[in-house]
Amino acid sequence: MDEEPDERLADRLNHLFTTVRAKGGQEYSNEQVASAIRDTGTPISQSYIWQLRKRKKTNPTLKHLQGLANFFGVPAAYFFDEEVARNVDSKLDALLAEQARLAQAVDNGEVRLMALRAGELSPARRRQVMELLDVVYRLEQAEHGNAQES
Repeated sequence: MDEEPDERLADRLNHLFTTVRAKGGQEYSNEQVASAIRDTGTPISQSYIWQLRKRKKTNPTLKHLQGLANFFGVPAAYFFDEEVARNVDSKLDALLAEQARLAQAVDNGEVRLMALRAGELSPARRRQVMELLDVVYRLEQAEHGNAQES
């Protein structure tokens, strides 16, 4: 059974809160989102966003939808177009997987040390390091490919 449009709006908005995170990895608060949207000139309150998320309010204005969409970096059609929502959700899932992979790499002390040292290099030397890493990466991928074929 298909969801009602009111339910889709709340579910999709909640999904954005869950998947699009602040720099520290925490979920944005309703107040953070409202404040950022207000800073663009669209009046909105954290309680109104809470009401949208809890299905207490179900008919936001186009300005509010656009403000929410802009904040989360999605098209406004995300909230009501199934195909757009599937496409955006697919990209968000890929982004989450990449962020998890990056977080795992950053947790590795050796990787962190490499990044810190690279940050102290000139741009030209960083490019050289990246080229070297690309060569080593391709070699390792080829070795893994040969090992899997055996």
